Amino acid sequence: KFIISIDAGTTSNRSILFDLKGKPVFSSQKEFTQYFPKSGWVEHDPEEIWRTTTKTLKDVIAKAKKLRGKILTIGITNQRETTVLWDKKTGKTVYKAIVWQDRRQEAFCKKLRQQNKENMIFNKTGLLIDSYFSGTKIKWILDNIPKAKQLMNKKQLMFGTIDSFLIWRLTRGSVHATDATNASRTMIFNITTNKWDDAILKILKIKKHILPIVKDCADDYGQTHSSITGKSIPINGVVGDQQSATIGQCCFEPGSLKSTYGTGAFVLLNTGNKKIYSTNRLLTTIAYRIKGKTTYAMEGSIFVAGAGVQWLRDRMKFIKKAAETEKIVNSLKGNNGIYLVPAFTGLGAPYWNANSRGVLSGITRD
Repeated sequence: KFIISIDAGTTSNRSILFDLKGKPVFSSQKEFTQYFPKSGWVEHDPEEIWRTTTKTLKDVIAKAKKLRGKILTIGITNQRETTVLWDKKTGKTVYKAIVWQDRRQEAFCKKLRQQNKENMIFNKTGLLIDSYFSGTKIKWILDNIPKAKQLMNKKQLMFGTIDSFLIWRLTRGSVHATDATNASRTMIFNITTNKWDDAILKILKIKKHILPIVKDCADDYGQTHSSITGKSIPINGVVGDQQSATIGQCCFEPGSLKSTYGTGAFVLLNTGNKKIYSTNRLLTTIAYRIKGKTTYAMEGSIFVAGAGVQWLRDRMKFIKKAAETEKIVNSLKGNNGIYLVPAFTGLGAPYWNANSRGVLSGITRD
């Protein structure tokens, strides 16, 4: 008997086959294209995300068949905040996915801060006003893609983070849902009432009917359509990537903390059933919601970690494989005072400076 986990990341999609003891049996991974149309803009092609997800999913299903195993359920963990809008009738997206790292809405965020909206939004959502979060990205698409607004007015538009988009596609349009952790990263979800917030939606001019239903992390997210997975498989778990890492690292006690290094690096501290609001510009967020009970966390966000290694490989061509970095680091006695600050898409906690860019300092002739 097996469980499949879909890990829909920022730079690659992966499906993993686990046995019931939680041991990974087989994994399939595919990288996908990163688009940088302007300085500080980051996009993905939702169709490529869909293709790479279904390819890896079919790989692990085939492996399970070979092992004569039964797949009991699928769980999804995903890059958070990345925003997709699509047509309810055709299933086609109206624009590329705007990635969490994207900074295009900084001017709009500045305007909101000037209107003194930061405290209200922070108290309701636990988030600072920043173009990192989905709400501002939805607004950009509605303001800049006429078709999106037309579809919204016709009640034919849908919004989702990557989990919602995949669930909608996997169930052939029968389920439009997300979980509390992903919802808590949109800047339009009230983490106290556990509901989409009408006042913030009004400010952003987003109509509520485009939003998914918000469920617990362990819940019924429908069944995959047999045309995609051969047999229908239930989807029973959804958690945003940083929160799923927190669960994976067993941070179940208040005060337990994890830091993980993927595309970015994120520190999450479990604060139990208490929402703690930081005075040092950390975020307050939902760690997980199970059986209707919310556990909260504080979070520090670093936007570029592994993405810096990817940059060395793909953009600078300094290395051919990410794994080479270990050998290079081990061969050095020190860094000779050279520092790279990889603020390629701005700085996260505690600065939240969207206009910062990368800096390399300390270079000498040798």
